[in-house]
Amino acid sequence: MGYLDIFIELVVGYIALFVTVKCLGKTQINQITPFDFISALVLGDLVGSAVFDAKASIMKILFAIVIWGSLIYLTEFATQKSRRLRHLFEGKPAIVIKQGKIDMKEMKKNHLDIDQLQQLLRSKDIFSLQDVVYAIYENNGELNVLRKPEIDYPTCQDLNIKTGQDKTMPVTIISDGKVLYNNLKLTGLNENWLFKELREKGIKQPKEICYAEWQTGKSLYIQKY
Repeated sequence: MGYLDIFIELVVGYIALFVTVKCLGKTQINQITPFDFISALVLGDLVGSAVFDAKASIMKILFAIVIWGSLIYLTEFATQKSRRLRHLFEGKPAIVIKQGKIDMKEMKKNHLDIDQLQQLLRSKDIFSLQDVVYAIYENNGELNVLRKPEIDYPTCQDLNIKTGQDKTMPVTIISDGKVLYNNLKLTGLNENWLFKELREKGIKQPKEICYAEWQTGKSLYIQKY
């Protein structure tokens, strides 16, 4: 395959991909679902593989793009017309926190663990589960959160109020039924204190707890399974 052939196939492939993406709409880029992501990868790989295949002609490249693009278009069309097919291909949003409580069934169903949930919350500037009423895990992997009403009150800066109190970070003490001893040590607390707190709340073993966090000036926050 000569340089001219590669140049022509790249140009034709570029134009064909541009037209295909325009026809498919913005869902290939914005609010992308796992199915959309995979279909976009395959579409690009078809062109990439065909361009450097000496036996692949321009017509074969165009044929592959048109067939795959048509399949994606038909899938999008079907999901717009049928809610069942939409749920099949795109999935359903999952409420992973309800009324401030973690729903472990939904977490497991969506292959989401406590650490991943905390990471998603931090991306929303939420550092404590105590601040959340509802959290919805969307089809595209994004987490949308409804904060508690008191958290949405005007800030001190909004009210021109000066405060000398420093904010502190909540520390995860128990996750998935296991004590995080390194975090416990960072707080300056010890195992005896922790088990005393658990006994006072009627909890015998850490394995009964889904999540527990501690923050300076607040009591131990616990969510059981």
